[in-house]
Amino acid sequence: MFTSFSTALSALGAHSTAIDVVGNNLANLNTPGFKASVVSFYDLVTQSLGAGLGETQVGFGVARPLTLRQFSQGAIQTSNGPLDAAIQGDGFLVLRNANGGTVYGRGGNLQVNKNGALLTATGERVQGWVSATGNVNTNGPIGDITIPVGTLRPAAPTRTISFDMNLNAAATTGPPAATFAGSIEVYDSLGVSHIITANFTKTAPSGEWAYSISVPNGDVAAPVTPATGLINFDSSGRLVTPAVTGPFPALAIAGLNSGAANMTVTWSLYNGANPRLTQFAQTSAISAIGQDGNAAAQLIRVGLGEAGSVLAQYSNGEQVIVGQLAMASVRNPESLLSVGNNSYQLSARSALPAVGLPGTGGRGTILGGAIESSTVDIAREFTNLIILQRGYQANSKVITTVDEISQETINLKR
Repeated sequence: MFTSFSTALSALGAHSTAIDVVGNNLANLNTPGFKASVVSFYDLVTQSLGAGLGETQVGFGVARPLTLRQFSQGAIQTSNGPLDAAIQGDGFLVLRNANGGTVYGRGGNLQVNKNGALLTATGERVQGWVSATGNVNTNGPIGDITIPVGTLRPAAPTRTISFDMNLNAAATTGPPAATFAGSIEVYDSLGVSHIITANFTKTAPSGEWAYSISVPNGDVAAPVTPATGLINFDSSGRLVTPAVTGPFPALAIAGLNSGAANMTVTWSLYNGANPRLTQFAQTSAISAIGQDGNAAAQLIRVGLGEAGSVLAQYSNGEQVIVGQLAMASVRNPESLLSVGNNSYQLSARSALPAVGLPGTGGRGTILGGAIESSTVDIAREFTNLIILQRGYQANSKVITTVDEISQETINLKR
């Protein structure tokens, strides 16, 4: 009978621990990426009474309960943070804490510090791959992701231009001969813009046009010789000369007044094997233009794209991938130890993490502009709280009952 004291006391301790777990879950109801824990009770060894053959077994109570963290998927909610990240599926962000240790987390409130380092809301450095040129090598080792804060993107001189257009097949050779002109803005090595003009003149009814590509004389120290030549279309209005194999017209620009390096601008007449120019009986018109240069630009915004790519947007509208978030997959995430700040570290029972790109190797994907909510279910937690409270009350009643019985037993001697 007197073992009931220790049995009930063990139950009080176990239920108290379980209530602590429920309280921690409820405290983190609104913590992004938080994973709720559940309590697992198990009994202690039993004693056999009588002959010892197990006909009558009395247990010694309940052991200290185990807490199991459940890494289920939390609800994905859109957010206004350009660097917010939500993991959909399995896996963790790889982080480095203030002590230089590697930890793992799913909290996606990311931010950039004054030095450009990408951090979590609690200061851990996000790990991944970086590149200043837009070519991220994800085969190398991971490291701190650093954003080029406040930097200027250098100008890129134009090397190729293109016109997607139609020249009117009904145009006449004159006199006067039908003409058409189009222009495009290009950039030199200093980012100074220049206007290149292309003039077309119908020279033969069979589909022959003469072209002249030039730059304004005011942009150069001495007049530049225009690039001239002929283009020809077949009876179906398809460009045949120059051929798809080239050579293509090129305008050499030397002695720019801006002090930039000399330029050679090539006119691209084909998109793969498809001509950019046609000749049909429609008004001559340009439908699209293109060039591969850009002016110098300032970084104005950094955001998180799909699959964890870090995008830098510049004042000229260009977007460049400057980083890529890494993800780690752990086969038994329940074995991870919570170290606070929404982070976990490996325990002796944890499998080695496999680090790679999101969406590969069984890892989940990263959604930009979103946050993963806590997996705490308030209704379930309150239900568990009521059940645990009743269990605590029941076992406390056992103690008072055994105490009364023991008093009655002592009184038998009087």
